Amino acid sequence: MIEIKNIHKSFGENYVLKGISAEFAEGKCNLIIGGSGSGKTTLLKCMVGLHEPEEGSVNYDGRDFTRMTFASRIEIRTEIGMLFQGSALFDSMNVEDNIIFPINMFTQQSHKEKLDRANFCLERVNLAGTNKLFPAELSGGMKKRVGIARAIAMNPKYLFVDEPNSGLDPKTAIVIDELIQELTTEYNSTTVVVTHDMNSVMGIGENILFLHEGKKWWEGTNKEISSTDNKELNEFVFASKFMQALKKK
Repeated sequence: MIEIKNIHKSFGENYVLKGISAEFAEGKCNLIIGGSGSGKTTLLKCMVGLHEPEEGSVNYDGRDFTRMTFASRIEIRTEIGMLFQGSALFDSMNVEDNIIFPINMFTQQSHKEKLDRANFCLERVNLAGTNKLFPAELSGGMKKRVGIARAIAMNPKYLFVDEPNSGLDPKTAIVIDELIQELTTEYNSTTVVVTHDMNSVMGIGENILFLHEGKKWWEGTNKEISSTDNKELNEFVFASKFMQALKKK
């Protein structure tokens, strides 16, 4: 479980996060949703240490990540897998080397062990045999799956995913959502997904945190969204569905 308490974050005079507290459950897909500028990605970056909050704490199963030194955070970092928006693959590395990158960073495994793990991860995301391809040779959906393969290379206890369906067609997006859900169950990971895709929300949103203007505005499950009387959430849901309908025309 990941617990965040009273997270505040600003950039200069831009106050992005305003005292957010929440819990993200183990073995479930926990979604962070909200409109552009609501603070979704900033919150995720605070949780993994890419941003430092001015106030508040991030606790990984009772371990206060926020108060740790850089060196002390290494143990938790080895337990984290992350899929960045746009996949963030290294263009100069082939698929195999991209997946092995975090294994090189955090372990002393033999080359055979690293290669075996890379092959296993590629098989798990249905990309066996693509080892020597470079990112430029992959489709958008394939890049996402390679990004997921890299994210699970270290058997993550905590899996973070930023806008996994950005730029994907609806059919491929469903494949990615299903893969994330399967891996969450398989690894019993605490999975945190930042998304604005309502198909993802209704498909895999077991726990949902809705942000509005930098504050926690609503929390619940995908089954509870349809019956909520939260005005801002209803406006967000309606606008998202309306835009998706237009894109399909």
